[in-house]
Amino acid sequence: MAFRFRGCYTAVVTPFDSKKKVNWEKLKILAEFQKAQGVRGVVPAGTTGESPTLSWNEHYRVIDSYFEAGGSSLETIAGTGSNSTEESLEATRHVSEKGIRVALLVDPYYNGPSSLEIRKEYYEPIARAFPEVEMIPYVIPGRTGTQLLPQDLAILAREYPNLQGVKEATGSAENARLTRKLCGPEFSIMSGDDDKTLSFMSDDAIVCSGAISVISNVAPRAIEDLTEAALAGNLEEADRLGAALQPLFAMVTVKSEENTAFGPVPVKARNPLPVKTMMNILGMDVGPCRGPLGRVTKQALNHILEGLQKVWARNPEILEPIEKAFDVSIDKKLRVSHSLDGLAYEDAYE
Repeated sequence: MAFRFRGCYTAVVTPFDSKKKVNWEKLKILAEFQKAQGVRGVVPAGTTGESPTLSWNEHYRVIDSYFEAGGSSLETIAGTGSNSTEESLEATRHVSEKGIRVALLVDPYYNGPSSLEIRKEYYEPIARAFPEVEMIPYVIPGRTGTQLLPQDLAILAREYPNLQGVKEATGSAENARLTRKLCGPEFSIMSGDDDKTLSFMSDDAIVCSGAISVISNVAPRAIEDLTEAALAGNLEEADRLGAALQPLFAMVTVKSEENTAFGPVPVKARNPLPVKTMMNILGMDVGPCRGPLGRVTKQALNHILEGLQKVWARNPEILEPIEKAFDVSIDKKLRVSHSLDGLAYEDAYE
């Protein structure tokens, strides 16, 4: 099938320095790493890039910097979504004037619009205003509290030639199957959940065409290889890569149960906190998250470290590209305790 969007696109992190200012030099290094590893493109200023805590000026500069560093060999899909249609129109206008031709728009969060309202008051005005920009709705109800339904997505796909793909992050195979049924065989369904990418690509009722991946911040070549193997119908190789990557996929979100003086408390470290923690352990030095995201617990940190050690022991080729790009020894990083300094709360519930 001639999908427009296929393969691996990395939902890139925004690196910060110790004062939580954007680290522009590190951003260029991260872009070069993605380009060298052969992914199709990058998606800056999305959830993984901590867009809710970026000022709009930072937002634009992050997008522009990844676009300029990527050059012609790395497609930029700019995160221009908001819970305000006017803000999203302005952000999309910026990327259009910059020459970026693809925008990722998350469903409007917190306000609580219906799927009908999301279509008529958000996606339609933006798609009409910028016919030269391809729009990719980002459907993630677990984050937004609302959802563009497949029926309204199909109406958009029928009416707007510049809206022919979706980032599917509902966690529901049934939703993805209905999207394929209603939107047709040429519509690009991109997995927004790393752990579901392979199953969605191999499901004949979904035929996912690739991934907008979090874990490709750490393992871009391996995720690109997995998606290419699946697209080529080489499911044996895709399954092998999926199994090798599974410990990383399992750490996009890390859950722990912590004891307090008032009873046990569940703690869920959500993207991008775990992936930034991984990157910092491995020596990629992307800095902290901005508040309200903070640090993982000691229990979660140990879980992340064990997952990285498992991948390194069984499939070192997945992480080896980091060594050259960032001038580090992964073996040393995974054995030396100071690689973990400052990455977990010391007194979470003590």
